[in-house]
Amino acid sequence: MTPRFTLAASDDSFLATAARRYVHTVDISRDPHDVWDMLTADDALVSWSAVITASKWLSPRPFGVGTTRLVTLGGVVRLEERFYRWEEGERMTFTVDAASIPGLKRFAEDLVLQPTPGGTRLTWTFALEGNPLLQPLLGVASPVNNIVTRTIAQGITGKAQQEARR
Repeated sequence: MTPRFTLAASDDSFLATAARRYVHTVDISRDPHDVWDMLTADDALVSWSAVITASKWLSPRPFGVGTTRLVTLGGVVRLEERFYRWEEGERMTFTVDAASIPGLKRFAEDLVLQPTPGGTRLTWTFALEGNPLLQPLLGVASPVNNIVTRTIAQGITGKAQQEARR
């Protein structure tokens, strides 16, 4: 049985002010509808990120506020996500309700799609906070976390190009 450690709920205030906040903007040469479909596909995340080794929607379609998903990082860390914002085709925001590792206090992500003349601009915000024992480690690991979160955000551009060639 996988251990389960409950996290505090996150909100927009946390996303805006978290000490460990990573914001990445990528331009994708596909229209917002196509990008949204990639973000909500059954293979979302795992099809473009080596860091995400499993992802399973736990809620039935159509998705919306309250949708849940289970994501596994590196085959080891499991995150139980709950979407508290769902603006179809434009924006989705979730808080992590529980993790399989101790030490995290709060974790949230916000994904915003904006149409551009060349396709879509995706702004992906990651915010996390550890308990007092983990905070120093998160500070030291911040440059690595920035790279990891950037590769997740940028990975969808490769997926978009691959699908455009089909």
